[in-house]
Amino acid sequence: MATTPPNNPPTRHAPRPNRAVIQWLLDSDPSIRWQALRDLIGAPAEEVAAERARVATEGWGARLLALQAPDGSWAGAAWNHGWDSTMHVLSLLREMGLDPASDEARRAVGLVRDRVRWRGWDWDGTWRGEDFEGTPFFVGEVEPCINGQVAASGAYFGQDVQRIVDRLLREQLPDGGWNCEAENGSTRSSFHTTICVLEALLEVELARGGSPEVTAARLRGQEYLLERRLLRRRTTDEVVDLTWTRLSFPNWWHYDVLRGLEYLRRAGAPPDARVAEAIALVEAKRDSDGRWPLEHQHPGTMAVEVDEGEGRPSRWNTLRAFRVLNWYAAGDERRDRWEV
Repeated sequence: MATTPPNNPPTRHAPRPNRAVIQWLLDSDPSIRWQALRDLIGAPAEEVAAERARVATEGWGARLLALQAPDGSWAGAAWNHGWDSTMHVLSLLREMGLDPASDEARRAVGLVRDRVRWRGWDWDGTWRGEDFEGTPFFVGEVEPCINGQVAASGAYFGQDVQRIVDRLLREQLPDGGWNCEAENGSTRSSFHTTICVLEALLEVELARGGSPEVTAARLRGQEYLLERRLLRRRTTDEVVDLTWTRLSFPNWWHYDVLRGLEYLRRAGAPPDARVAEAIALVEAKRDSDGRWPLEHQHPGTMAVEVDEGEGRPSRWNTLRAFRVLNWYAAGDERRDRWEV
């Protein structure tokens, strides 16, 4: 059961993974191996690239690609209430680091671009009914949490998501974040929606260099999270939701503190005191063998299982935890590397 984290945690230093943990990460799927080689070991670029290329042809990545239907979709839908739709599979392939330049990625994403549509949605955001053909996948639909996930994958895989980005910029709320309930009158942002949009804007910047408008909006949204120390209400200082202290993967639209920290790390944000509590919480999850668990798996149908199951040590969470702890300890000046 999740417990309330301390208000004023001590300063922490990145723990070093031992040889057994590194080997455990390397004895895994190519999607984990190549990221461990790059982020924890500092392997030569050609070794990292060779391992990354295997994501398309072996293991989880290859299995996901093989499930794509001739109409370009997964599970016959742009989006569904499970985790096996087109949007969810592309999000997972992005997390795995499928190389956008690979023939396999270009073919799969090209089919999505040309054939998958948001059935029922017109270009002006009006719902026309299930029989209406709808807009192309990378044009998006109307909810910012969904559009954020679509834009993140689209930008990563080199697609034109400008229409989604323009909409997201218009939908930013005065407090700096986003909320899918804004159209129903909500004026306060949601951590869940905000992290989806922040990841999208970051992918846009990484893919094409961004723009002053995109960067400014992203930094305002980033400050929304930091002002709340990644998990607390600004008004009362209470933890918003104790489930956010439980480590999940994949996250899908759900927020948790490790996801927030991973975003900050990838964005190159300088660590400051406002993330210390979240860092301490993550570090405290490390078990006696030096690994982190999958504490919670969001219920829903997965196209391919990518972890050992809830309650067991998680390679994904272990990789991600080491990355953020190292980012926090290193600051802007250096990044530690370990050798096997």
